[in-house]
Amino acid sequence: MIQMPKPGGKYAAGTFTYTVRDDRKEVLRPSGMRSVACRVYYPVLKESTEGCRKAARLSREMAAALRKTFRVPLDFDKMEAEGRNVSECYEDAPRIEGERFPLVLFSHGYGSYREGNSFLCIELASRGYVVISVAHSLEGLITEFDDGSCLYYDKSLTKKAYKPFLGAAFAALGLAMAKGTHEELAEKFDAFQNRYARLHLGRVEEWVKDSEAALAYAREHLGDLIDFEKGIGVTGHSFGGDTAYALCLRDPAVACGVNIDGAPFGNYREAILEKPFLQVSCKGNEKLASRVYIRHTAPVWKALFRNMQHVGFSDMKHMVRMGAMMGRMNPDVMHENLCRCHLELFDTYLKKEKDKPDLNSNGDVEITEFPPDQDGDMGT
Repeated sequence: MIQMPKPGGKYAAGTFTYTVRDDRKEVLRPSGMRSVACRVYYPVLKESTEGCRKAARLSREMAAALRKTFRVPLDFDKMEAEGRNVSECYEDAPRIEGERFPLVLFSHGYGSYREGNSFLCIELASRGYVVISVAHSLEGLITEFDDGSCLYYDKSLTKKAYKPFLGAAFAALGLAMAKGTHEELAEKFDAFQNRYARLHLGRVEEWVKDSEAALAYAREHLGDLIDFEKGIGVTGHSFGGDTAYALCLRDPAVACGVNIDGAPFGNYREAILEKPFLQVSCKGNEKLASRVYIRHTAPVWKALFRNMQHVGFSDMKHMVRMGAMMGRMNPDVMHENLCRCHLELFDTYLKKEKDKPDLNSNGDVEITEFPPDQDGDMGT
């Protein structure tokens, strides 16, 4: 049985979805147009949720996709009958009249789905943030649109992601074990992605455009809920974290960002990061993110989670108890620390509640701060 963490903030979380029918051609399927499905999590008064219906945690289609892909023993009909298929957020709960909140954009990982980090999104909403979780069609496990249609992961992309696959696997293992300065490791990662990961290099731009389409809709329709003047926070898991990094580099409205165990795919050799940024990593992927720690004029932090694996930074940590896949850190401890990292950054740079994030190491997470390089030169 899945034990969902309870949101710890003073608010409850409301939720609704929207779909952006973008004017871009779908590059992965040239005959169609790109659509972007988004889920919004937002703060509501706890007393206002009386009589409101909790959102379903999984749709039938989502449960089937998870069961097939991750071998999760999910019996959708049994969950429904026993009242266990509910999330800790409320469908279309009444908004707080006259209140607006800072915005955080979230992107899921490659092959994950829009609600794949719902526990984090709900916690942020309970702490006074609006979170828009953006789905990336055909590259997510399942993307569900408001008209009831679905798009599933394009399995042909698996073969295209790393070519040749065997060479890429050995090269990635070599990167994880490589030694050198952050500058040297960044150069090695650039060589790896240019040789083996051309697909990912090309997809970063499309994921950024998905986020921009979601944001444009929010600016037009959600101004009564979101305080855009505070700047925007961005975060994401895996390739979604790379998207957050790219948005920090290119969008003036973005104030700060978090990358949850993603490698920074993209051509960033000459880029200078001018926004505060937090890189969350597990030991196995720590060295893939070295690009984040060089060429920056704002403070950057690394949060190295001990006894963790990549997939475990998502809700799957609470659903699948396989240490080899998820890491051996307790799911609740992981969740508590991941939320803490986000809240320290966003409370500082979005809400402006403090001068500096209170990011300190503990027995589960090692924090390293990289002070700004005022010249933006390559540094170690």
